[in-house]
Amino acid sequence: MTAELITEGGLTRRGVPLIDGIEKVTGRARYTADLDHVGALIGRILRSPVSHGDIVRLDVSKARALEGVFAVVTGDDCPHTYGVLPVAMNEYPMARQRVRYRGEPIAAVAAIDAETAERAIDLIEMELRPLPAYYTSEEARALGATLLHDNKPGNIEREVHHGFGDWQLGFANADLVREEKISCAEVNHAQIEPHACLMDYDPTTERLTVQTVSQVGYYVHLMLARCLEMDSSRIRMVQPFIGGGFGARVEVLNFEIITALLARAATGKVLMLLSREETFLTHRARPQTDIKLRLGMRRDGRITACACEVVQRGGAYAGYGIVTILYAGALLQGLYEIPALRYDGYRVYANLPPCGAMRGHGAVDTRHAFECLLDRMARDLGLDPFAVRRANLLHAPTRTLNDLMVNSCGLAECLDRVEHASGWRDRLGKLPKGKGLGMACSHYVSGAAKPIHWTGEPHAVVNVRLDFDGGITALTGAADIGQGSSTMVAIAVSETLGVALNRVRVISADSALTPKDNGAYSSRITFMVGSAAIDAAKKLKVILVEAAARKLEASPDDIEVLGETFRIGSGTQASLPFAEVVKVALVDRGAITVSGTFTCPPEAQGGRHKGGAVGSTMGFSYAAQVVEASVDDATGIVTVDKVWTALDCGHAINPLAVEGQIQGSVWMGMGQALCEETRYLEGLPAHASLLEYRVPTIAESPPIEVHIVESHDPYGPFGAKEASEGALGGFAPALVNAIANAIGIDLNELPVTPDRVMEALIRRRRQARLASSLKAAS
Repeated sequence: MTAELITEGGLTRRGVPLIDGIEKVTGRARYTADLDHVGALIGRILRSPVSHGDIVRLDVSKARALEGVFAVVTGDDCPHTYGVLPVAMNEYPMARQRVRYRGEPIAAVAAIDAETAERAIDLIEMELRPLPAYYTSEEARALGATLLHDNKPGNIEREVHHGFGDWQLGFANADLVREEKISCAEVNHAQIEPHACLMDYDPTTERLTVQTVSQVGYYVHLMLARCLEMDSSRIRMVQPFIGGGFGARVEVLNFEIITALLARAATGKVLMLLSREETFLTHRARPQTDIKLRLGMRRDGRITACACEVVQRGGAYAGYGIVTILYAGALLQGLYEIPALRYDGYRVYANLPPCGAMRGHGAVDTRHAFECLLDRMARDLGLDPFAVRRANLLHAPTRTLNDLMVNSCGLAECLDRVEHASGWRDRLGKLPKGKGLGMACSHYVSGAAKPIHWTGEPHAVVNVRLDFDGGITALTGAADIGQGSSTMVAIAVSETLGVALNRVRVISADSALTPKDNGAYSSRITFMVGSAAIDAAKKLKVILVEAAARKLEASPDDIEVLGETFRIGSGTQASLPFAEVVKVALVDRGAITVSGTFTCPPEAQGGRHKGGAVGSTMGFSYAAQVVEASVDDATGIVTVDKVWTALDCGHAINPLAVEGQIQGSVWMGMGQALCEETRYLEGLPAHASLLEYRVPTIAESPPIEVHIVESHDPYGPFGAKEASEGALGGFAPALVNAIANAIGIDLNELPVTPDRVMEALIRRRRQARLASSLKAAS
């Protein structure tokens, strides 16, 4: 089934293909590795062979002396730390004095070709003094453990303790209190394009041109200026096509700074193409997470209190960790009415590659635990899972206990849609042996209401330009990483102006041409950049209407715009085509450029408690899901038979793209639930390729029936909210709940691999035999 929307007029809205789709499917799209690198040197990185150790000696003299080597850099060439958060920059592009994970960069070379670069790497001599290494949160937090960072006692990057309402009283008033411990494995983004960048340094002008895979060119721009001690005006960020990100490329990554250092040292162009293994090492994955969750519930299904403890294994450096551990607690709220809540979060250092943001940043694992426990308590009380969710619905507009603003909420309709479409009431408990149904809900932010780098500038800026040819160009710094943001901008401009979509051209993410944008993260672009695009188009429309009024000798208030025709009111023949209006508008002024902006108001920017800005947003998307699954009790293999999902995205600006984003988020949730897991052997990734790292293939991908729900947010562009992350968090718990329905076993570890399912089945059989023996003996 496709996601069709029926408008008030009875017409079906399907949306339009992405404006860059033809380039991608024909192979014309140029990704970083496809760029013109004639004359470029090849970069290679020397990485640490140990997980933790002091650098005793590093000698690069032989590498420098090798013919064909133009530059060698080490940690001594960059004394500055970098990072996404100004308060948590504790990572160097290349290790200085100490290495903290296996694969951490130590030195790099730029040479005439790959073979010479690799020979130079082999010539670098180093001596490391091993230190104790810790690969689990428990080991790193143990009494007496060696500190990864001297200023972080207990190897804790950040601990969070938040309390809202009287949670102790809430548990006392509950008819049922239940606690579960749930563990979620670390998972990788597994974007199809490996990391790559092309840096070109011109020694004459002292300018650096950067082309890289980043989701946030602005952050790269800032960190290159910091680490290379360059005036930022001498750096140009140009965004090529990007083969996916999912959060992996939100942060500035070490290889980007290293390549810039090499380009400057070599006074030329350097291409750095990371292997898939190196891309896994430079991952910023969703952290391995242990959750202890306790809920209180009344007999009618109403939640009375929540207490949650989260421990995240964050890797060797801070990265986005502070935000991730705050998100994990903040987004417990915003989905249901929770009268009291206690949250304790711990972000722990370990000798592994640093983790960071991943689609559904911070919220996915805690949502999984919450939805699983909610189902189990519903079962204990003899309540239907849908009834329990409905008993705790938020009613917009409202504010949560932690002061998150909720302006629209279509979760009730989402529940209705998937309950009806899946035949829940008629089919639950009546499927063949080994088959089950499960459901869950989820939500996500439409952009962070408070930017990380607070400068006082608008949260989004879009410039719209009109010239003599009648072409309209929208200039945005927002990177389209495959989510269709450039198409959204084009639609926003064309719909506001009333012109044909093919009249609008979008130029994105070139710092020499486009205004700065805060980046592609936390699903912010539709809400913020879309609003700025509409603002700019409205301003241009005013100019065009005034021009038409002058030509028609009428008041601007009397001008009607019907598509690309401007006329005086109704019932008159006096009108002008768009081309004529453009000519009039350009008289005495030439090409017109207008600027549109968007800024989240202070009341949307979260509570006043420490970390209160994290989780704040202008609008939440809401999703409900039903999963039908089969479990083979002979092999432990879980098969997803079908998924029904409904997402409240406010308003689907482009329904075709929204449907694709929902399907993609469900599919990514399926990967985390079924098979994806980053394992390490003494700090070395056990499966650092897409052959060994299991993501679902088309063979495992079930039919996904998408239902788009429109709650029309009062502040969103055309009423829209985010659509690409809200459905992800509901899949894993819906699957685990379906497995429980199928075989009567609750699983507390993700992913639910066949070995884990078989262990649970065997454990139950042993317990049954033991109980039978005890009964016989008595």
